[in-house]
Amino acid sequence: MFSSADKVAGQGVGSAYKELINLLKEHFSDEFEVKINDYSKSDLSHYHTIDPQFYASTFSKKRGRKIGYVHFLPETLEGSIKLPKPARSIFYKYVISFYKRMDQIVVVNPTFIDKLVAHGLDRDKIKYIPNFVSTDNFYEKTAEEKAEFRKKIGIPEDKFVVFGDGQVQERKGIDDFYKLAQTNPDIEFIWAGGFSFGKITDGYDRYKDMIDNAPANMKFTGIVDRNDLVNYYNICDLFLLPSYDELFPMSVLEAFSCGAPVLLRDLELYRAIIDGYYQKADDFSDMNAFINKANQDRSILDGFKKKSKEAAKQYSEDNLSKIWYDFYTSQYKIAKQGK
Repeated sequence: MFSSADKVAGQGVGSAYKELINLLKEHFSDEFEVKINDYSKSDLSHYHTIDPQFYASTFSKKRGRKIGYVHFLPETLEGSIKLPKPARSIFYKYVISFYKRMDQIVVVNPTFIDKLVAHGLDRDKIKYIPNFVSTDNFYEKTAEEKAEFRKKIGIPEDKFVVFGDGQVQERKGIDDFYKLAQTNPDIEFIWAGGFSFGKITDGYDRYKDMIDNAPANMKFTGIVDRNDLVNYYNICDLFLLPSYDELFPMSVLEAFSCGAPVLLRDLELYRAIIDGYYQKADDFSDMNAFINKANQDRSILDGFKKKSKEAAKQYSEDNLSKIWYDFYTSQYKIAKQGK
C-alpha cells in the first residue's frame, strides 16, 4: 500500500484508505502480507494517493503489478483547491499520467469509467469497487447515549438537528447549508469539517468569514476525529450533504451506518450507487421545503431511517471483504502469469 491519505485530517480519501487497511487486517491477515509505504519488492502495489515519490516508484520492477485507486479526476478538483492556471494545467496532466502508469485502475463510482476512458485509459483495465464503512466504528447508539451527547454539546432533546460533514469548500454546497441555517433559526445546523487544504482551499477567505460570523443556530465544529463523528450522526434528525460534485462520499455511508435519514442534492453519480436510499433535492428550495416538512412531522423520517439501514447492509464491511479478496487474488494471479 502506498498512501499519504491519512496525513491530512478530514478527507474522505483517508477514511476510505483506513477502512480498507482495517478490513485486510481483520479478515485476511493470514492470506495477505500488507506493507505500507515500503519500497521493498512486492507482488502488488496499490497506490491510494498520487504523491510524486509514488509516481517515481512506478518505474521500478520491484513494484510488481500496479493498482491505482481513483478518488478524483481533474474536473472534480474544480471548486476544491485554488491554483494558478499554468500550475493547474500541469497538475491535471500529472494526475492522468499517474493513472496511465497503472496496470489496473479501481474506481469508487461507476460513472467515472467513461470519464477515464475519455482521458485515454483502457476500459478493460478499470474496475468498480464501492466504498464501505465498518459497523464497529459507525453504528446506531442507544437513546440514552444520544441524549447524553446532546446534553454534552448543549442541544435540547426535542430540537430538530440537521448535520453535515466534509471539507469547508464551495463544492460541498456549504453556501446552501449556511443559508438554510439563516432561513430556519428554530432548527439547529451543525457542520463537521474544516480546511483540509488550508489557505489554498478555493474561497478560503470568504468561508473563514462565514465561520467566524455564523448564526446562533449553526455550529462549525472544525475537523472532528472519526471516532467522535459517530456521535454527531446519531444525534441528528437529518443528515444533509448539499454537494454539487462527489464520487462516493464516505460521510453518506457513515450516516447510513448510524441509521440517520439522508437528504442529498440530486446528482447523477448518486443514482448509479445509492438510488432509492435517500431523499432527493434539486436545489435550496427543495432542501428547505423537506427540512421544514420533516421538522413539522418527524414521522416522515421513519421510512428514510429504514432505507439508511438497508443501504448500510449493502455497503457493509462483510459484503465488501469478499469483493476485495477476489480482486486482490485475481490481480496476484495475473502478476504471476506475467513473470
